Amino acid sequence: MARKTTRKSPRPLLAVLSRKKRLYSTRRLVESARARGMRTRVVDVLACNLVLEQGRPRVFLAGEELRDVAVAVPRIGASVTAAGLAVVRQLEAEGVPVVNCAAGIANSRDKLRALQLLAAAGVDMPRTVLARGGGDIKELVAHVGGLPAILKLIQGTQGVGVMIAHSEAEVESILSTLWDLGQEILLQEFIAESRGRDVRALVVGDRVVGAMRREARSGDFRSNLHRGGEGSALELSAGYAQAAVRAARVLGLDVAGVDLLEAEKGPKVMEVNSSPGFEGLERATGLDIAGAIVDHAARLAARVARAGG
Repeated sequence: MARKTTRKSPRPLLAVLSRKKRLYSTRRLVESARARGMRTRVVDVLACNLVLEQGRPRVFLAGEELRDVAVAVPRIGASVTAAGLAVVRQLEAEGVPVVNCAAGIANSRDKLRALQLLAAAGVDMPRTVLARGGGDIKELVAHVGGLPAILKLIQGTQGVGVMIAHSEAEVESILSTLWDLGQEILLQEFIAESRGRDVRALVVGDRVVGAMRREARSGDFRSNLHRGGEGSALELSAGYAQAAVRAARVLGLDVAGVDLLEAEKGPKVMEVNSSPGFEGLERATGLDIAGAIVDHAARLAARVARAGG
């Protein structure tokens, strides 16, 4: 009698949506997934062709259909947001679970939209004005609590396009210059007690998996590590952790880097990043941030598989 053989189920495939395999966060996600027995594929969103057909959405990469994806983790840079969102939406249409849905990523990439959602949900944040053009400078400054004030480009990242003004003349000069260039500007409250430093909390699911305090280099008020700031491990208080998780949830994100200012009355959410780099955080804390993200992705994939089965 012939022996009955059982066919092994293929190992789950985790797709990392990223432009480059060698980027630190992409490489660490791949390493962590493979260490957990998952197959991996790095998918360049700019190399994807999307086939739209009734009831049969598909993604093609290098002439081959992208199949059997158990879960996808978007690592979409701001410069390819539109292309990245199109791929994420296509995978969602195929029923692929995605760690950070397209709607959540889109919310975070539009700074004004993100702040509108956070404010409506009652999340504490610096007072902010969208300055589109015209209006009394004195009145605009008064709305954010006076001088000095922070000015930000709506589309800026990693501290680029963030300025500080100490006088109404400086505010007017910066606004008029950027308005002439067709830019939309956010005028924001300056939190004096947090000058030159902030807190980065990395949220995965319903918890903060790591946090650090970032401090600006001498002479700068921006604490971004890309601008030369330094990070040190930080044990968050419950209030700060809850603020970070709530901000991510309001924007619809599973994974988020939440930047918090340490104000006298407690945490103020400054910004929420849907594709946070975590090289500095892993080095500062010694924590396996990539592993926490992959574990969350694996749980999501298993939950969707059970529901489908």
